[in-house]
Amino acid sequence: MTDADLLADQIIWAAASEAGHDLAFNTANGDVFRWRWLWPQIAAHFGVEWEGHEGRVRPLTESMAGTEGVWAEIAEEHGLVEPDLGRIASWWHTDSDLGREIEVLTDMNKSRKAGFTESRDSRDSFFRYVERYRAARIIP
Repeated sequence: MTDADLLADQIIWAAASEAGHDLAFNTANGDVFRWRWLWPQIAAHFGVEWEGHEGRVRPLTESMAGTEGVWAEIAEEHGLVEPDLGRIASWWHTDSDLGREIEVLTDMNKSRKAGFTESRDSRDSFFRYVERYRAARIIP
């Protein structure tokens, strides 16, 4: 998981720090993150019941097909800034992120050794962005 603000901070650090010049670095929040841990918390945050994956893949490209009209109604009802679901959601991209069959671990040691020591709590980042999107009228 990578917080966009952390990514920006690391890019600025790499540009301004001699230790970051002309090197490639991983960028990740630096904590241990598992979607299966966060999903129930997301459901609770939005006041919906968590279902779990029930041992089977449930691609969003399939389950969200044909929901554009529903989103347009939600956007109108709540005065959201974007009624076009395709402009705010990319189901194929989310499916590729969430549908990996392997664990993904990131290593920030190279960055830390070079002097970039910032990190983020993934849970805090996720819910902070939810509130930013609400304040910007992107989601209800």
